[in-house]
Amino acid sequence: MTSEALWQPSADTIADARMTDFLQQVNTAKGLALANYHDLYQWSVDNDESFWSMIWDYFDVIGEKGATVVTDKDKMPGARWFPEAKLNFAENLLRHKDNKIALIFRGENGARQQLTYAELYSRVAAFAAGLRQQGITAGDRVAAMMPNCIETIIGMLATTSLGAIWSSCSPDFGVQGVLDRFGQIEPKVLITVDGYFYNGKNLNIKDKTADIVEKIPSIERTVIVNFSDQQETLIGDNVVSWDEFSDSSATQIEFIERDFNDPLYIMFSSGTTGVPKCIVHGTGGTLLQHLKEHGLHTDLDTEDNLFYFTTCGWMMWNWLVSGLAVGATLTLFDGSPFAPEPEFLWDVADEEDITVFGTSAKYLAALEKAGVKPRESHQLEKLRSILTTGSVLPPESFDYVYRDIKKDLCLSSISGGTDIISCFALGCPILPVYRGELQCRGLGLAVNIYDDNGKPIRGEKGELVCEKSFPCMPVGFWGDDNGERYFNAYFARFDNTWAHGDFAELTEHNGVIIHGRSDAVLNPGGVRIGTAEIYRQVEKVDQVLESIAIGQQYEGDERVVLFVKLREGIELTDELKQTIAKTIRANATPRHVPAVILQVDDIPRTISGKIVELAVRNVVHGEPVKNTDALANPEALEHFRDREELR
Repeated sequence: MTSEALWQPSADTIADARMTDFLQQVNTAKGLALANYHDLYQWSVDNDESFWSMIWDYFDVIGEKGATVVTDKDKMPGARWFPEAKLNFAENLLRHKDNKIALIFRGENGARQQLTYAELYSRVAAFAAGLRQQGITAGDRVAAMMPNCIETIIGMLATTSLGAIWSSCSPDFGVQGVLDRFGQIEPKVLITVDGYFYNGKNLNIKDKTADIVEKIPSIERTVIVNFSDQQETLIGDNVVSWDEFSDSSATQIEFIERDFNDPLYIMFSSGTTGVPKCIVHGTGGTLLQHLKEHGLHTDLDTEDNLFYFTTCGWMMWNWLVSGLAVGATLTLFDGSPFAPEPEFLWDVADEEDITVFGTSAKYLAALEKAGVKPRESHQLEKLRSILTTGSVLPPESFDYVYRDIKKDLCLSSISGGTDIISCFALGCPILPVYRGELQCRGLGLAVNIYDDNGKPIRGEKGELVCEKSFPCMPVGFWGDDNGERYFNAYFARFDNTWAHGDFAELTEHNGVIIHGRSDAVLNPGGVRIGTAEIYRQVEKVDQVLESIAIGQQYEGDERVVLFVKLREGIELTDELKQTIAKTIRANATPRHVPAVILQVDDIPRTISGKIVELAVRNVVHGEPVKNTDALANPEALEHFRDREELR
């Protein structure tokens, strides 16, 4: 079905884009006549060794590339990209040392700080000296339970400058959630805060920190940042303040070179079905992939101010920080996006001249439900792009952005995940935006859609896969010495092919539509339905704030059960159930209509904001949810337990 583009890049936008410049450089270097993005994409997949080598050169990566681009390229897992390369991640992010603003921090309580690139380098030098004096060397782990503030970025850069491995989560994690993560990787240093702000509250975490430190014996030193001016903070022999730990006499950083595939970050799966997987990402693969995504797909350069609403427990924080490598200014925010008022982040966008505004699909839906129309209340003069991820961005949210936020901007829905610390499908500044579609597959990634038999399909829903190896595949899982867990996570389904776990389709525009997670796909009567297909219809109903759908085993088949959270004071009447059912039937198919619709007071989410269909399904079936500490609101699960209507 052909649809009209919601936005088209102007001729000037296309001409000025770094994507266009890169395409022209490929044509010149290779004697080609690639005419557009789709030509470039196909070339990058067919000639992936040349492509990734050119990415290294185009962004002038600091380090030694080596002569070999990849060994065992056709093995997944097993391929090793740039096996001779030597580089340091932090050195590439700190290459700019001028007086341009590098970081701006805004807090929900009104706090504002900023650092220039020169000041950032000095602060990293001081903290790196403290880590070195603590005995931190290449391969050691430094963990952070931190807000999205300037010190967190300094800590990461200092850690990786030494060749050590960084891992972070946000301070709202429960004790068990932190132990399940950091307990597996045995950090030597823990960086945290006295407290943090959320939704108007100043929350002290002294007792939680003390409990964590006591239960992770590998922690030799705990560094406390005075973030919320708590009167009562952690005291102990191995506890030190940020300022005391930093060595301000150190002015230079000795960057320790690492192999391309040496560990840089340890990140964690959501962990709602068991102990989180410790996903290890490599130094060079992370850098090259982020340079490609920031510089080409997002068109970032030194004139840009990049904002992403994220916590330090979500991969989008790691993605955001890499914007330093292209010399952009980063605006950080910590707190509730609706505090002190729903418009607050748009105030920040105006005040800081943000050019690229990143957020979640949930945030945009909540804004629309709250009746917020930034186009009528804010200038947003510099804003040229909105990025969104975390869950599927429904077509109606595309309408909302162009109607109520800004007409002339590139709305890029992006999708990938913690597994690759980046995106399989994302934006492109030289392509149009179509309603409900991610603009393109990422350069250098052989993304396809398979049916259940492993055959490529187009225009139909299936499994999102990657058919060739790529540099930002994880190094492996921490503690998975024989690689069995890593193999089973991505490669067991289709031979020598990465299966990502998304239910998706390729469109006639060479765009991508994500229909939800494969493991949450509903299967009534043997017909596969993506949960996102239901959510987008249900949330058109004004009385509904949000919803969650699961498949319940029932009388030898599976029936669809829909739970809805309604606006305050509204009850789920038979009339409202009929309205919901009619809306779904009219805009989807009769098979999408739930067999049962029930009201709940809250819907459980991970700390990074993703709804957890599998956890709800387990509760409904009387099965255990193995790790409720991964949830922001685990108490919400009780709304689904032992429901009379589901017996």
